[in-house]
Amino acid sequence: METRAKVGGKYLEYKGKPLVREGDTICYGDMEDKCVLILEIMSHKKTENGELPDKILIQVVDPKNQANILRQGSKDGLFEAFNLGLIWLEHELKKS
Repeated sequence: METRAKVGGKYLEYKGKPLVREGDTICYGDMEDKCVLILEIMSHKKTENGELPDKILIQVVDPKNQANILRQGSKDGLFEAFNLGLIWLEHELKKS
């Protein structure tokens, strides 16, 4: 099995895969895999302590061609969206 160097810099990892946020876009997964999870924060709700992500667009996409969307949906709240997205991503990665 060939090993490759990881991208330099500091970033979060979850279950051994990169978790990167830029603005309202969150990307989870290895870009060398056949698909990655993209979460788009579509709106925020105001709370006493600031703003929280509210409406989230969930997409499992081909990292080499992000126009190729394998699964898409939406959820209220980042926690629910990330959990559903992880299930979809694992399912797509297990497909042959």
